[in-house]
Amino acid sequence: MNDPLLSVQHLTKQFGPDAPPVVNDVSFDVGTTESPEIFAILGPSGCGKTTTLRCVAGFERATEGTVVMQGRTLTGPGVHVPPEQRGVGIVFQNYALFPHLTVLENVRFGLQDGTEAAQTARAREALDMVGLDRLEDRRPQHLSGGQQQRVALARTLAPEPDLILLDEPFSNLDALLRQETRQEVRRLLKDKGIHAVLVTHDQEEALSFADRLAVMRGGQIDQVGPPENVYYRPRTLFVAQFLGRTNLLLSQAAGREADTPLGRVRLDRDADGTVLVSLRPEHLTLSAPETADGPTGTIVGRAFKGHDITYRVSCEGSEYLVHTDNRVLYEAGDTVALRPLEPAVVLESQSTPAEMPSGATPEPSA
Repeated sequence: MNDPLLSVQHLTKQFGPDAPPVVNDVSFDVGTTESPEIFAILGPSGCGKTTTLRCVAGFERATEGTVVMQGRTLTGPGVHVPPEQRGVGIVFQNYALFPHLTVLENVRFGLQDGTEAAQTARAREALDMVGLDRLEDRRPQHLSGGQQQRVALARTLAPEPDLILLDEPFSNLDALLRQETRQEVRRLLKDKGIHAVLVTHDQEEALSFADRLAVMRGGQIDQVGPPENVYYRPRTLFVAQFLGRTNLLLSQAAGREADTPLGRVRLDRDADGTVLVSLRPEHLTLSAPETADGPTGTIVGRAFKGHDITYRVSCEGSEYLVHTDNRVLYEAGDTVALRPLEPAVVLESQSTPAEMPSGATPEPSA
């Protein structure tokens, strides 16, 4: 059998009998005993992702649905296993370290089994895993943010849980330290073969950290899949806009092609009639107008970023974003032709297409 380590099915959470569900019929699986996985739940503030994590941890009682880990029902009809009996570790956003205890004492605090000497040895082993074995006598206030985060992780690793839950664990770190720390944590989880579920509102964090991710909004999951698939083939308008920036084109489809404001383009799947399609900025390129048959536009903005350049191009009343490498050189005011490099992605209809303008979407908010 290759059953998932964690299976969450039809999870629903209401905070009152007449209150709308904060989590609404959410289902997903995480890893297998033979194949550890890092799974991310990504979404804006208030979408229900942290409540989902708290239901998995046992801090909240689900209104409906089941949580099963390694074949053992933790949440279900008439069943609610307390958090301390679930075999689940959790790293909180604020780390929740005790300021009056040393690093070693903080890590040892969560260990209940064995002698004091055995607990100390296990705590030191966990500190060694995260590279803090030389700082065991320091107190949390004398550590950097990244070091405090690793102490919290070591405390979670010490009892050897079957699953680690990470609740926005990097959000309190500055940008450079956040990137370095999450790379270290991912490497540690992979080296040790540990399953993990990360909750975050940070798109880059979810894309770079997770093996698979679920995009959540309004208490429901819009799409689940490997980061590359979800980014390049968004299923819904929300996913297309939330995961980076994209160009939206209202189009008339016939099979695998469509007439769009950028001319006739290929589609990623069969479609007919009026559809909304998504083209990531890196899936468009620019060329001299005399070299292409497609529409032309005027460059109205240019941002040089070293390894690439972002152009804003006005074309037939709409504005489009184009990411090119740094060898495609144009200036504001130049006339250029726009050409798709990849098929456009057909989005599921969740809005009235006539209400959706063509052009680039705004920068998503975190």
